[in-house]
Amino acid sequence: MYLSSEKKKEFFEKFGKNAQDTGTAEGQIALFSYRISHLTEHLKVNRKDYSTQRSLVRLVGKRRNLLDYLKKKDIERYRAIIKELKLRR
Repeated sequence: MYLSSEKKKEFFEKFGKNAQDTGTAEGQIALFSYRISHLTEHLKVNRKDYSTQRSLVRLVGKRRNLLDYLKKKDIERYRAIIKELKLRR
């Protein structure tokens, strides 16, 4: 499996308050970004995998909603996560 529980803990440790804090928007955004990049690579090889394509679109929407929430609540946290994950160029 491409995403183990240890890998998830690393994301939440780095972007959240601690490894058990899975509810922070930053941690979830980082996890979604990792999954999005993995699915994007999969779709480059398997162009006709439409169920994965649908999952990718849903994940991008979830990440967008969390980013919008974070932007509305705390613009500094939003800018920090965008910069750290290199989402905007």
